[in-house]
Amino acid sequence: MMLSSSSTKFIGSRARSLRFERCLVTAALSSEERTKAMSKLGGDGPFAWKEVQGRDAITKTFEFTDFSQAWSFMSRSALYAEKINHHPEWFNVYNRVEVTLTTHDCGGLSSKDVKMAKHMDEFAHDLLPMNKPS
Repeated sequence: MMLSSSSTKFIGSRARSLRFERCLVTAALSSEERTKAMSKLGGDGPFAWKEVQGRDAITKTFEFTDFSQAWSFMSRSALYAEKINHHPEWFNVYNRVEVTLTTHDCGGLSSKDVKMAKHMDEFAHDLLPMNKPS
């Protein structure tokens, strides 16, 4: 099916509008909200999420016993990310998964990132119940 140029303009306009609507719904955290969220995500502890230098984002490296466990964590996280329509940036090598969370549509850290981080911590804890997630 061919789209006319006016249809293409409408679709492009609607896509920009949807991005704007998502941004209105999910705003970047205020300084006070960020401080509160970061303390809930482990504060300054060794297993805490850390702010990324030069970006409005948070990061954490999870270390599992083997690749299978790391892949299980990523699979569970991916299913949750699809459910809430918020996807992490991540990198995996064998048993290690490096995660960065930010809300691109709003240009910064949002409540979606905090929610995703909390769930990822829970998923890691479920896989490593005897160890603290790293």
